[in-house]
Amino acid sequence: MMAEDGARSRSHGLPKALIEEQARSLGIPIVFRSASWEEYEGVFISALREFRESGIKAGVFGDIDIDSHREWVQRVCALTDITPVHPLWKRDRRELLDEFIGLGFKAIIIALKHDKLGKKFLGRAINRETVADLEKAGVDASGESGEYHTIVTAGPTFSSDILLETKGQVGHNGYWFLKMESEQNTG
Repeated sequence: MMAEDGARSRSHGLPKALIEEQARSLGIPIVFRSASWEEYEGVFISALREFRESGIKAGVFGDIDIDSHREWVQRVCALTDITPVHPLWKRDRRELLDEFIGLGFKAIIIALKHDKLGKKFLGRAINRETVADLEKAGVDASGESGEYHTIVTAGPTFSSDILLETKGQVGHNGYWFLKMESEQNTG
């Protein structure tokens, strides 16, 4: 889901070209929709209906244990006859992080709530040291409650690493964002 102008992702502020590069590396198709926060649910449901009409019967969601998130997913999926699948549901948050790191995935912190974490965390890799520092800062190291957001840039399912070029930091609506783009898409 993209912001109204279609240039950046709604929640993470990622440039469209960077998400396209990630999808290419993963070898998966990508579908974009643009919406304001007020239009988000309606646009999301419309996209699910299109998926269902094309034969897609299930959607995979990454929620771990926040009931309100899972309830929303179940509700919108029920409206479209899509079966929601939650493979991470009720798994231990720290075990999931350890598994993610152990499998060789790489992620970078690209957004964070300024009242939860200092902007010094922007751009940090998710590794054991960062996880320990997040815990010392008093936040959930998995970021499940929105303390921070990441982009996954490499791992065993990627055909190539996503190389990022950072363009600074920007504060907006209580969050700090890392401004970036894919090095593959710079001139």
